[in-house]
Amino acid sequence: MYPGMMHWWKVHQRGSDCRTFAGCGSLEEERFRRHERAWRGLHAAPDPGDLGAGAFGVRRPLRFLAYKLGLDERQVAELARILNELKTERAQAEVDGRRAVAAFADAIAGAAFDPHRAGEGGAARVRSAEHLRDAVVAALGRIHAILQPDQRERLAYLIRTGALTI
Repeated sequence: MYPGMMHWWKVHQRGSDCRTFAGCGSLEEERFRRHERAWRGLHAAPDPGDLGAGAFGVRRPLRFLAYKLGLDERQVAELARILNELKTERAQAEVDGRRAVAAFADAIAGAAFDPHRAGEGGAARVRSAEHLRDAVVAALGRIHAILQPDQRERLAYLIRTGALTI
């Protein structure tokens, strides 16, 4: 925790009772409330399509699935390989997406619009999406193969409820 936050953390843990430490008054409480409101605003909502592609990488979804599905060590090892490959495919799709945007920008940058270059960018985007779709379907097939029937039901429930996005 950032050292400057220790004061506010302690105040929050103790409650807003001003008798717990000297120098507390209505001005101090108001500062704390203002800071607390600002701090809450800093937390961003998670991206719904971010399984293994975000800052947490493969380890966090792997731990979550291992716990929720009750996986054994063999299943966890195989699932780690599957999620790692899927993470690589998603990263490649992001690179391809940036290349497609660059092609769109190149098509519009010239004196005259270049429909051929724009078409190449659009085709690259479609190919990338199809490749990612195929990788996700293959990953789901491999996951299905390593799970027991009750684990499959729990995984389907997690996907349906939005607790896990693919």
